[in-house]
Amino acid sequence: MTAARVHRRGRVIDIAWVVLAAAVLVSAWKAIVVVGDYPAFILPAPEVVARRFAGAWTSGLMTGHTLTTLSEIAMGFTIGAVVALLTGYLLARSRLAERLLSPYLVAAQATPVLALAPLIALWFGNGAIGKVIICSLIVFFPVAVATMVGIRQVDVSLLELGRSLRATRLQVIAKLEIPAALPAIFGGLRVGITLAVIGAIIGEWSGGESGLGVLINLARASLFDIPLLFATLLTIAIIGVALYLAVLTVEHRVVGERS
Repeated sequence: MTAARVHRRGRVIDIAWVVLAAAVLVSAWKAIVVVGDYPAFILPAPEVVARRFAGAWTSGLMTGHTLTTLSEIAMGFTIGAVVALLTGYLLARSRLAERLLSPYLVAAQATPVLALAPLIALWFGNGAIGKVIICSLIVFFPVAVATMVGIRQVDVSLLELGRSLRATRLQVIAKLEIPAALPAIFGGLRVGITLAVIGAIIGEWSGGESGLGVLINLARASLFDIPLLFATLLTIAIIGVALYLAVLTVEHRVVGERS
Protein backbone atom coordinates (compact mmCIF):
# COMPACT_ATOMS: atom_id res chain seq x y z
CA MET A 1 0.00 0.00 0.00
CA THR A 2 1.45 3.36 -1.05
CA ALA A 3 2.01 6.21 1.38
CA ALA A 4 -0.68 8.28 -0.36
CA ARG A 5 -3.27 5.54 0.07
CA VAL A 6 -2.30 5.10 3.71
CA HIS A 7 -2.67 8.84 4.24
CA ARG A 8 -6.11 8.91 2.57
CA ARG A 9 -7.24 5.91 4.57
CA GLY A 10 -6.09 7.61 7.77
CA ARG A 11 -8.06 10.75 6.90
CA VAL A 12 -11.20 8.72 6.17
CA ILE A 13 -10.86 7.01 9.54
CA ASP A 14 -10.39 10.37 11.29
CA ILE A 15 -13.49 11.79 9.60
CA ALA A 16 -15.47 8.68 10.53
CA TRP A 17 -14.49 9.11 14.19
CA VAL A 18 -15.52 12.78 14.10
CA VAL A 19 -18.91 11.90 12.59
CA LEU A 20 -19.40 9.13 15.14
CA ALA A 21 -18.56 11.46 18.02
CA ALA A 22 -21.00 14.07 16.68
CA ALA A 23 -23.73 11.44 16.38
CA VAL A 24 -23.15 10.30 19.96
CA LEU A 25 -23.23 13.90 21.20
CA VAL A 26 -26.48 14.71 19.37
CA SER A 27 -28.07 11.44 20.55
CA ALA A 28 -27.11 12.19 24.16
CA TRP A 29 -28.47 15.74 23.78
CA LYS A 30 -31.79 14.38 22.44
CA ALA A 31 -31.99 11.79 25.21
CA ILE A 32 -31.51 14.46 27.89
CA VAL A 33 -34.30 16.58 26.39
CA VAL A 34 -36.68 13.61 26.18
CA VAL A 35 -35.92 12.16 29.63
CA GLY A 36 -35.94 15.55 31.34
CA ASP A 37 -38.97 16.71 29.34
CA TYR A 38 -37.37 20.14 28.97
CA PRO A 39 -39.28 22.85 27.09
CA ALA A 40 -37.59 24.62 24.17
CA PHE A 41 -36.98 27.78 26.19
CA ILE A 42 -34.83 25.76 28.62
CA LEU A 43 -33.09 23.19 26.39
CA PRO A 44 -34.34 22.90 22.80
CA ALA A 45 -34.05 19.55 21.04
CA PRO A 46 -31.43 19.14 18.29
CA GLU A 47 -34.03 19.16 15.52
CA VAL A 48 -35.50 22.41 16.87
CA VAL A 49 -32.07 24.05 16.81
CA ALA A 50 -31.43 22.67 13.31
CA ARG A 51 -34.67 24.19 12.01
CA ARG A 52 -33.92 27.53 13.68
CA PHE A 53 -30.36 27.44 12.31
CA ALA A 54 -31.62 26.85 8.76
CA GLY A 55 -34.34 29.46 9.13
CA ALA A 56 -31.93 32.10 10.44
CA TRP A 57 -29.65 31.59 7.46
CA THR A 58 -32.36 31.41 4.79
CA SER A 59 -34.05 34.55 6.15
CA GLY A 60 -30.76 36.46 6.09
CA LEU A 61 -30.82 37.11 9.83
CA MET A 62 -27.51 35.34 10.44
CA THR A 63 -25.67 36.61 7.36
CA GLY A 64 -25.09 40.23 8.32
CA HIS A 65 -24.10 39.41 11.90
CA THR A 66 -21.70 36.71 10.70
CA LEU A 67 -20.01 39.00 8.17
CA THR A 68 -19.51 41.65 10.85
CA THR A 69 -17.90 39.16 13.22
CA LEU A 70 -15.72 37.69 10.47
CA SER A 71 -14.41 41.13 9.49
CA GLU A 72 -13.53 41.88 13.12
CA ILE A 73 -11.79 38.52 13.46
CA ALA A 74 -9.80 39.04 10.25
CA MET A 75 -8.58 42.51 11.17
CA GLY A 76 -7.93 41.72 14.82
CA PHE A 77 -6.07 38.51 14.07
CA THR A 78 -3.94 40.12 11.36
CA ILE A 79 -2.93 43.12 13.48
CA GLY A 80 -2.38 41.06 16.64
CA ALA A 81 -0.36 38.40 14.85
CA VAL A 82 1.90 40.85 13.00
CA VAL A 83 2.69 42.83 16.16
CA ALA A 84 3.19 39.58 18.08
CA LEU A 85 5.61 38.19 15.50
CA LEU A 86 7.76 41.33 15.68
CA THR A 87 7.62 41.44 19.47
CA GLY A 88 8.34 37.75 19.83
CA TYR A 89 11.42 38.05 17.65
CA LEU A 90 12.61 41.06 19.65
CA LEU A 91 12.14 39.18 22.93
CA ALA A 92 14.02 36.17 21.57
CA ARG A 93 17.02 38.14 20.38
CA SER A 94 17.27 40.89 23.01
CA ARG A 95 17.71 40.03 26.68
CA LEU A 96 17.22 43.68 27.56
CA ALA A 97 13.86 43.78 25.76
CA GLU A 98 12.81 40.59 27.51
CA ARG A 99 13.67 41.99 30.95
CA LEU A 100 11.87 45.26 30.24
CA LEU A 101 8.77 43.98 28.44
CA SER A 102 8.07 40.52 29.87
CA PRO A 103 6.58 41.66 33.22
CA TYR A 104 4.18 44.00 31.45
CA LEU A 105 3.20 41.41 28.85
CA VAL A 106 2.49 38.82 31.53
CA ALA A 107 0.51 41.35 33.56
CA ALA A 108 -1.52 42.30 30.50
CA GLN A 109 -2.22 38.65 29.74
CA ALA A 110 -3.28 37.99 33.33
CA THR A 111 -5.85 40.79 33.13
CA PRO A 112 -9.17 39.34 31.86
CA VAL A 113 -10.14 40.73 28.48
CA LEU A 114 -13.76 40.55 29.61
CA ALA A 115 -12.93 43.16 32.25
CA LEU A 116 -11.12 45.38 29.74
CA ALA A 117 -13.86 45.21 27.10
CA PRO A 118 -16.17 47.82 28.71
CA LEU A 119 -13.25 50.24 29.08
CA ILE A 120 -12.18 49.76 25.47
CA ALA A 121 -15.78 50.29 24.36
CA LEU A 122 -15.89 53.49 26.45
CA TRP A 123 -12.64 54.81 24.98
CA PHE A 124 -13.12 53.78 21.34
CA GLY A 125 -16.89 53.57 21.05
CA ASN A 126 -19.13 50.73 19.92
CA GLY A 127 -17.74 50.58 16.40
CA ALA A 128 -15.39 48.07 14.84
CA ILE A 129 -12.23 49.67 16.25
CA GLY A 130 -12.88 48.52 19.81
CA LYS A 131 -13.64 44.95 18.69
CA VAL A 132 -10.48 44.82 16.57
CA ILE A 133 -8.40 46.04 19.52
CA ILE A 134 -9.85 43.35 21.79
CA CYS A 135 -9.17 40.67 19.15
CA SER A 136 -5.61 41.92 18.71
CA LEU A 137 -4.96 41.92 22.45
CA ILE A 138 -6.22 38.39 22.96
CA VAL A 139 -4.28 37.09 19.93
CA PHE A 140 -1.03 38.83 20.80
CA PHE A 141 0.31 36.87 23.78
CA PRO A 142 0.20 33.24 22.50
CA VAL A 143 1.65 34.21 19.12
CA ALA A 144 4.40 36.33 20.71
CA VAL A 145 5.40 33.57 23.12
CA ALA A 146 5.34 30.91 20.38
CA THR A 147 7.51 33.12 18.16
CA MET A 148 9.99 33.78 20.97
CA VAL A 149 10.27 30.07 21.80
CA GLY A 150 10.59 29.09 18.13
CA ILE A 151 13.34 31.63 17.41
CA ARG A 152 15.30 30.62 20.51
CA GLN A 153 15.17 26.97 19.46
CA VAL A 154 16.79 27.63 16.09
CA ASP A 155 19.89 25.45 15.73
CA VAL A 156 22.99 27.50 16.46
CA SER A 157 24.85 25.69 13.69
CA LEU A 158 22.41 27.19 11.16
CA LEU A 159 23.26 30.69 12.37
CA GLU A 160 26.96 29.93 12.23
CA LEU A 161 26.52 28.64 8.69
CA GLY A 162 24.82 31.89 7.70
CA ARG A 163 27.63 33.94 9.20
CA SER A 164 30.25 31.82 7.45
CA LEU A 165 28.50 32.47 4.14
CA ARG A 166 28.46 36.21 4.95
CA ALA A 167 24.67 36.40 4.91
CA THR A 168 23.15 39.71 5.89
CA ARG A 169 20.98 40.03 8.98
CA LEU A 170 17.82 40.12 6.87
CA GLN A 171 18.93 37.03 4.96
CA VAL A 172 19.57 35.15 8.22
CA ILE A 173 16.11 36.09 9.47
CA ALA A 174 14.26 35.29 6.24
CA LYS A 175 16.20 32.21 5.13
CA LEU A 176 17.24 30.59 8.41
CA GLU A 177 15.50 31.77 11.56
CA ILE A 178 11.91 32.19 10.40
CA PRO A 179 11.77 28.91 8.42
CA ALA A 180 13.27 26.98 11.33
CA ALA A 181 10.80 28.54 13.79
CA LEU A 182 7.72 28.05 11.59
CA PRO A 183 6.34 24.97 13.45
CA ALA A 184 6.32 26.85 16.75
CA ILE A 185 4.98 30.03 15.15
CA PHE A 186 2.10 28.19 13.51
CA GLY A 187 1.33 26.57 16.85
CA GLY A 188 0.80 30.04 18.26
CA LEU A 189 -1.23 31.11 15.22
CA ARG A 190 -3.57 28.12 15.63
CA VAL A 191 -4.25 29.15 19.21
CA GLY A 192 -4.50 32.80 18.20
CA ILE A 193 -7.14 32.29 15.50
CA THR A 194 -9.50 30.56 17.92
CA LEU A 195 -8.92 33.25 20.54
CA ALA A 196 -9.69 35.89 17.90
CA VAL A 197 -13.19 34.45 17.62
CA ILE A 198 -13.61 34.74 21.38
CA GLY A 199 -12.25 38.29 21.32
CA ALA A 200 -14.75 39.38 18.67
CA ILE A 201 -17.68 37.94 20.63
CA ILE A 202 -16.51 39.55 23.88
CA GLY A 203 -16.14 42.89 22.11
CA GLU A 204 -19.66 42.63 20.69
CA TRP A 205 -21.06 41.77 24.12
CA SER A 206 -19.64 45.02 25.47
CA GLY A 207 -21.57 47.04 22.90
CA GLY A 208 -22.41 47.14 19.25
CA GLU A 209 -25.20 47.03 16.71
CA SER A 210 -24.21 43.97 14.69
CA GLY A 211 -22.29 40.73 15.16
CA LEU A 212 -22.88 37.26 16.50
CA GLY A 213 -22.21 38.45 20.05
CA VAL A 214 -24.96 41.04 19.63
CA LEU A 215 -27.27 38.36 18.24
CA ILE A 216 -26.61 36.21 21.32
CA ASN A 217 -27.64 39.10 23.56
CA LEU A 218 -30.77 39.70 21.49
CA ALA A 219 -31.77 36.04 21.46
CA ARG A 220 -31.20 35.68 25.20
CA ALA A 221 -32.55 38.91 26.63
CA SER A 222 -34.78 40.70 24.13
CA LEU A 223 -36.31 37.93 22.02
CA PHE A 224 -35.95 35.10 24.55
CA ASP A 225 -35.38 32.84 21.53
CA ILE A 226 -33.27 30.06 22.99
CA PRO A 227 -33.21 27.99 19.75
CA LEU A 228 -31.76 31.07 18.02
CA LEU A 229 -29.21 31.35 20.81
CA PHE A 230 -28.14 27.76 20.21
CA ALA A 231 -28.08 28.33 16.45
CA THR A 232 -25.79 31.34 16.95
CA LEU A 233 -23.48 29.35 19.21
CA LEU A 234 -23.36 26.63 16.53
CA THR A 235 -22.41 29.25 13.93
CA ILE A 236 -19.62 30.55 16.17
CA ALA A 237 -18.33 27.00 16.69
CA ILE A 238 -18.35 26.35 12.94
CA ILE A 239 -16.43 29.57 12.31
CA GLY A 240 -13.84 28.66 14.94
CA VAL A 241 -13.29 25.16 13.54
CA ALA A 242 -13.16 26.44 9.95
CA LEU A 243 -10.58 29.12 10.76
CA TYR A 244 -8.48 26.66 12.78
CA LEU A 245 -8.50 24.20 9.86
CA ALA A 246 -7.57 27.02 7.47
CA VAL A 247 -4.49 27.90 9.53
CA LEU A 248 -3.66 24.20 9.85
CA THR A 249 -3.91 23.77 6.07
CA VAL A 250 -1.57 26.71 5.49
CA GLU A 251 0.82 25.27 8.06
CA HIS A 252 0.90 21.88 6.33
CA ARG A 253 1.57 23.52 2.98
CA VAL A 254 4.23 25.96 4.19
CA VAL A 255 6.02 23.72 6.68
CA GLY A 256 5.58 20.63 4.49
CA GLU A 257 7.19 22.35 1.50
CA ARG A 258 10.19 23.35 3.62
CA SER A 259 10.67 19.96 5.31
